[in-house]
Amino acid sequence: MRRTRALRDLVRARLAAKRDQLRARNRLGKFLLRHGRRAPEGCTAWSLKYLAWVKQQSFEQAAQQATLLDYLHEVEHAADRIERLERSIDTAIETLPEKMRAVIEALQSLRGIAKISAVSIMAEVGEMSRFAHARQLMGYSGAVSWEDSSGPRVHRGGISKAGNAHLRRIVIEAAWAYRHRPGLGATLLARQRDQSEDIKAIAWKAQHRLHARYARLLAKGKPKQKVITAVGREFLGFIWAIGVAAERSQAAAPRRMLKRAA
Repeated sequence: MRRTRALRDLVRARLAAKRDQLRARNRLGKFLLRHGRRAPEGCTAWSLKYLAWVKQQSFEQAAQQATLLDYLHEVEHAADRIERLERSIDTAIETLPEKMRAVIEALQSLRGIAKISAVSIMAEVGEMSRFAHARQLMGYSGAVSWEDSSGPRVHRGGISKAGNAHLRRIVIEAAWAYRHRPGLGATLLARQRDQSEDIKAIAWKAQHRLHARYARLLAKGKPKQKVITAVGREFLGFIWAIGVAAERSQAAAPRRMLKRAA
């Protein structure tokens, strides 16, 4: 439990650093635009080429030059900070129990869930099997509808948000990946390489079911953000299923070894 809390603090620190990086980039970008400085065509924002272009900029006024250098320093400092925190996350993962590491690896079989997202989910949830079924995990995230009932009258509204906001943010961000047709790219295949066929099957089912739900709700004229929220809520069911499957697989491993020894 203490390790989970410590990991949660670390991934939330990285999230704070990412938000600071976004603010630092916005300040620098707006400063350049105010003075008519636009990157050359084909120069992707915040790429190495873009940063090299920024460093080539200069101003006649010393105050403006000092402003540019300060904004650029903040952008570079934020990048260094994120890199340092991500190295710390890698180190923290290595110290986790085997069962927790197995869940982190298994969750990456899902489209939209890479290492940082998987670690963040593990840090926010802990053991998946502490939830008896997926609906409980959905409630824990606050992604279920609020309800106002009185006698025979039942009124449901938007999501309650009375839950773990960090978990809800992760799954809703990941849910955007399911607007695309089901498919297995090279990166996803690499993440699935060492996983069991059962976990791969759950991940593949998630792609078909969630994409179909996205398309169906969109066709009904639902706002895109509400559609993604609905997809994210159902996505939690697949996260729960894969997490529980990975935990059970790890729990069964010692028993299999004992049987072989006997």
